Amino acid sequence: MKKYLLTVILVMAAFIARAQGDGDIIKVGEQMPAFTIVSDNGAKMSSTALKGKVILINFFATWCPPCQKELADVQQKLWPKYKDNKNFQLLVIGREHTDAELAKYNEKKGFTFPLYPDKNRAIFGAFAKNLIPRSYLIGKDGKVLYAGKGYTEEEFAELMQKIEAAVK
Repeated sequence: MKKYLLTVILVMAAFIARAQGDGDIIKVGEQMPAFTIVSDNGAKMSSTALKGKVILINFFATWCPPCQKELADVQQKLWPKYKDNKNFQLLVIGREHTDAELAKYNEKKGFTFPLYPDKNRAIFGAFAKNLIPRSYLIGKDGKVLYAGKGYTEEEFAELMQKIEAAVK
């Protein structure tokens, strides 16, 4: 009876751990999935057009407090340093947001970097199942160099170091 009970407990623990997973689909070392950003006006930007660049993809939502902290650091620390680097592309993607919502949000926040819509989680869904903010640093070869979720100042500093090394 004890063996049976222990087996049931272990199976349940494994099931719960799996159900509460981190939601990763793409991991460090894997190839970036192909995607196309489609704006409300029908304009499109394909990930294949960014081949050969270092790309930072950041997923956020306007209602997410950790996202607000991270985007403030992007505005103050990252964007001024890399906005003119021809080997770097920043894609800040609003999960489940439209261009109109992002324009209103950007007007309120005063960010100088572009925001891109992902109305139906089509792009986010290629990278992860849940949890924001999420950042993916993609190398010039198209492989993921860094994958982070959540926000801490320490992780953001690590990301900045990885960007610096990648763009050289």
